[in-house]
Amino acid sequence: MKKVRIFSKIDKPLLIMSILYSIIGLIMVLSASSVSAVLKYDQSSPYYFFIRQLIFVLFSYFVGIFIVLRFPIKNYKKLLPLALVGLLGLLIYLVVYGEVVNEARSWIDLGFFSFQPSEFAKTILILYMGIFYGELNKNKKSKYSFFIPLAYAIIVFLLVVIQPDLGTALIIAGIVFFTFLSIPFEGNQLVKTVKIISGTIAVCALVFILSGTDFLTDMQKSRLTFKKPCTRYTEETGYQVCNGFIAINNGGLFGKGLGNSTQKYLYLPEAHTDFIFPIMVEELGLIFSIFFILGYLYILYRIIRVAKASTNLRNSIICYGIAIYILLHIVVNFAGILALIPLTGVPVPFLSYGGSFTMNLILCIFIVQRICLEDKIAKSKIEISRI
Repeated sequence: MKKVRIFSKIDKPLLIMSILYSIIGLIMVLSASSVSAVLKYDQSSPYYFFIRQLIFVLFSYFVGIFIVLRFPIKNYKKLLPLALVGLLGLLIYLVVYGEVVNEARSWIDLGFFSFQPSEFAKTILILYMGIFYGELNKNKKSKYSFFIPLAYAIIVFLLVVIQPDLGTALIIAGIVFFTFLSIPFEGNQLVKTVKIISGTIAVCALVFILSGTDFLTDMQKSRLTFKKPCTRYTEETGYQVCNGFIAINNGGLFGKGLGNSTQKYLYLPEAHTDFIFPIMVEELGLIFSIFFILGYLYILYRIIRVAKASTNLRNSIICYGIAIYILLHIVVNFAGILALIPLTGVPVPFLSYGGSFTMNLILCIFIVQRICLEDKIAKSKIEISRI
């Protein structure tokens, strides 16, 4: 067989866009966090968050290039049982022993890094669904066996809700639901399944309501009031979103210039995480930000293109799941900062500061690249050579 270098068969436009957006994200994290790093977080250097994010990004690309890109997708099946059990163990540990940060037990403090298992739960569930449903027809399992990944996902969802981290839990639920819809079941079977899922969700919601359980924290309840934020400036959610509006308005068409945001001077409490996009608009302008959003659509197009060209159902489901994961983060964050839905604390892909989210996102991109590589190899019957 003819040998080929890895980088000759991956999706180069997707790689270029990923690197470009990672660089833009680093620049924006530096700009948005430089003030709060010193004034709010008492760090001696304004580069504190930038340096940490740079390490996260470089480490993720290193692992992506030298491990994920060289690791066959079929081998994930061997690691999946350990990942599924390990994820449940970590989530249960957080519920019992997790340290409370921002009213949630979502992080495990490793000293040099705060690890958030629920972020990696998204990828584990996507891989689980891809591997399970990709082999469902081949193994001729029971007609009810396709509920197994959904049952596991419900357990993960509930454990994340208990932390409580409702925003991440809803993202997980959305990923599982829409990924499930991407699977080519027979029409009647899919309709029945959707009805069962909807009924299960309705029953769970009814149980919570009738039990009188304090399902939402006071902070989460306050976020349900999200309309007209500038008339509620003294409220936390009104204050954040209204200052986001001010940042967007300040930017105009062409922005005030990189580094010249006024809202990052502690007016926006999460300027380098959840509200980093308004800072981008304020500094770089509406026109640049619109092109930036169009770039997201192009990234999603490249991932879906790989999904459609896939030679097997497993790889196709995984790519669709990753596309849904990225899309949900974009839509939920932007809708929240524009007061179209309640705030959920969801980061923006490539832009927001955050170790677990950044690493998980970049590794997902390299999983797509590995799938693209395998599909091209399968079609041309060539062997993988070194980079």
